Amino acid sequence: MTNPATSAPSPFGRALCAMITPFTESGALDLDGAQLLAVRLVSEGCDGLVLSGTTGESPTTTDTEKAALVTAVREAVGDGVPLVSGVGTFDTRHTVELALQAEKAGADGVLVVSPYYSRPPQDALEAHFREVADASGLPLVLYDIPGRTGTRIEPETMIRLAEHPRIVAVKDCSYDFLGTQKVLDRTDLAYYAGCDEHILALYAVGATGYVSTVANVVPAQLRAILDAFEAGDTPVSARLQQRATPLIELMMAAGLPGTVTAKALLNSLGLPGGSVRAPLRPAGREATDGLVAAYEEFVAG
Repeated sequence: MTNPATSAPSPFGRALCAMITPFTESGALDLDGAQLLAVRLVSEGCDGLVLSGTTGESPTTTDTEKAALVTAVREAVGDGVPLVSGVGTFDTRHTVELALQAEKAGADGVLVVSPYYSRPPQDALEAHFREVADASGLPLVLYDIPGRTGTRIEPETMIRLAEHPRIVAVKDCSYDFLGTQKVLDRTDLAYYAGCDEHILALYAVGATGYVSTVANVVPAQLRAILDAFEAGDTPVSARLQQRATPLIELMMAAGLPGTVTAKALLNSLGLPGGSVRAPLRPAGREATDGLVAAYEEFVAG
């Protein structure tokens, strides 16, 4: 039997990590740490990396820092690892500038979130994405996360946008399983689960894979969910997804942003993470201890 995911388009691979951006103790960009973390993530199962997404604290990194991050990570992982750079802002002109910058720095694609706060109507939203896609030669990933932006990329809008030759994929945090399946049915867009609890569910109906914050700390274990399903062992894949639930919940749904929880775990494991930038604040001792306990239980098998 052929799994639905086997024929799914895969422009950047299946297992992608929404990588944190390491900072030094003083809060400066830690390019050495970013290189070390990127190499580890790739060696432990990530096909590609998404840099300067929300997990990468894009709202508080400068344009110069974003470009430097792409350049440094490219140098560390080589040309064979897809790098997608987050360029979305609430300003179309600035987003275009960042897309051109990412292309020059060596990115393989751009991640573009819906303009936040201004809540543009669907026709304006569609025009925004088309203008960014027209501006550079890079393929574009639509990032649909209405809980953060206030604006849904409606399924019919996505279906129209899929006609653009450089709009190739979606990072899906819509929590609209029916709408997602409508777009999967009517387009060739590569769908990536942006919510870790949906990795297997979306993959089973034809999605490409995931863009995961939790993969910063357990890249191999999340990759195993996809691998088991691909091997035809759905019960094992389901158990792996279920076993990840306590860690996913603590990292993503327990009141602290994923950036904060991922960095708390990475720092506890002696891996590059560093501080977070204001207005975010680091996890407290109690929260960190809980995260470490959930992590250790998960990786122990």
